[in-house]
Amino acid sequence: MVIKVAKDAGYCFGVREAVKLAKKTADEHGEVYMLGHIVHNENVVKELEESGARVVESLDEVPADKPIMFRAHGTKPKVWQKAWDKGMSIVDATCPLVTEIHREVKRLERDDRKIIIIGDHGHDEVIGIASQVEEAIIVSSSEEASKLSKIRRAGVVTQSTQMIENVQGIINILMTKVFDLRLVNTICYPTRRNHEQIKALAEESDIMLVIGSFTSANSKRLLQLSKQRNERSYQVTYEGDINEDWFNKEDLVGISAGASTPDNVIENVINKIQEIGHVKKEDILHE
Repeated sequence: MVIKVAKDAGYCFGVREAVKLAKKTADEHGEVYMLGHIVHNENVVKELEESGARVVESLDEVPADKPIMFRAHGTKPKVWQKAWDKGMSIVDATCPLVTEIHREVKRLERDDRKIIIIGDHGHDEVIGIASQVEEAIIVSSSEEASKLSKIRRAGVVTQSTQMIENVQGIINILMTKVFDLRLVNTICYPTRRNHEQIKALAEESDIMLVIGSFTSANSKRLLQLSKQRNERSYQVTYEGDINEDWFNKEDLVGISAGASTPDNVIENVINKIQEIGHVKKEDILHE
């Protein structure tokens, strides 16, 4: 058995910086309160709680002498305003690439365009983007796009973790619906890079494992892309989810991981597969 790990599997820089900032702030202030989970991964949330980073659902739950941290996925302007009005100490963990999407969607609105967001309904990042403008339309699929009425002027942005294939399908339909259409491609570079890597790895591997939370949109998309190319694709949250019956001793095992999956979880999964397949150290490849 040989194990091949995608070069950029795991934490993207935005998540890595948000987690570091949460731990640093908790260490400096004893505790930090996070408005919702700053990343979508149960292992990370547990680790942060142990370091003193507490999750709350409302600003009113934050003690007056403790800082509030806003999530990597972005926060509604009215929540920012309330925190300012309360004189709270705010720690901004918003991913810089998400902040850029907020800027772009505001520019499109100032250009008198109806805003269309290609993304998942109910996802934290999409909610944050939509809150930057008035009455944005959220479209998650080509089927939804086909039901839209005609629009004269529209501006389109995408959730940062969207698959390019989904965006292309939706845009093809929007071109028949909108007279004056402007698209800003806001799929982030780490997402595009990881999608390309898993496409190639899934095709050459006998079995694929995607490590990530089932609440993580980008992990789900990695699995989807992998399954399209390799039926023996499985998602695991940690090494305990692995089934030994999935593997054959001759397998080339490909591994990738979502952008909110920490390094130690990836290493634990690799070690578990190494144990199952009696894999030599030189047969663990990091591409």
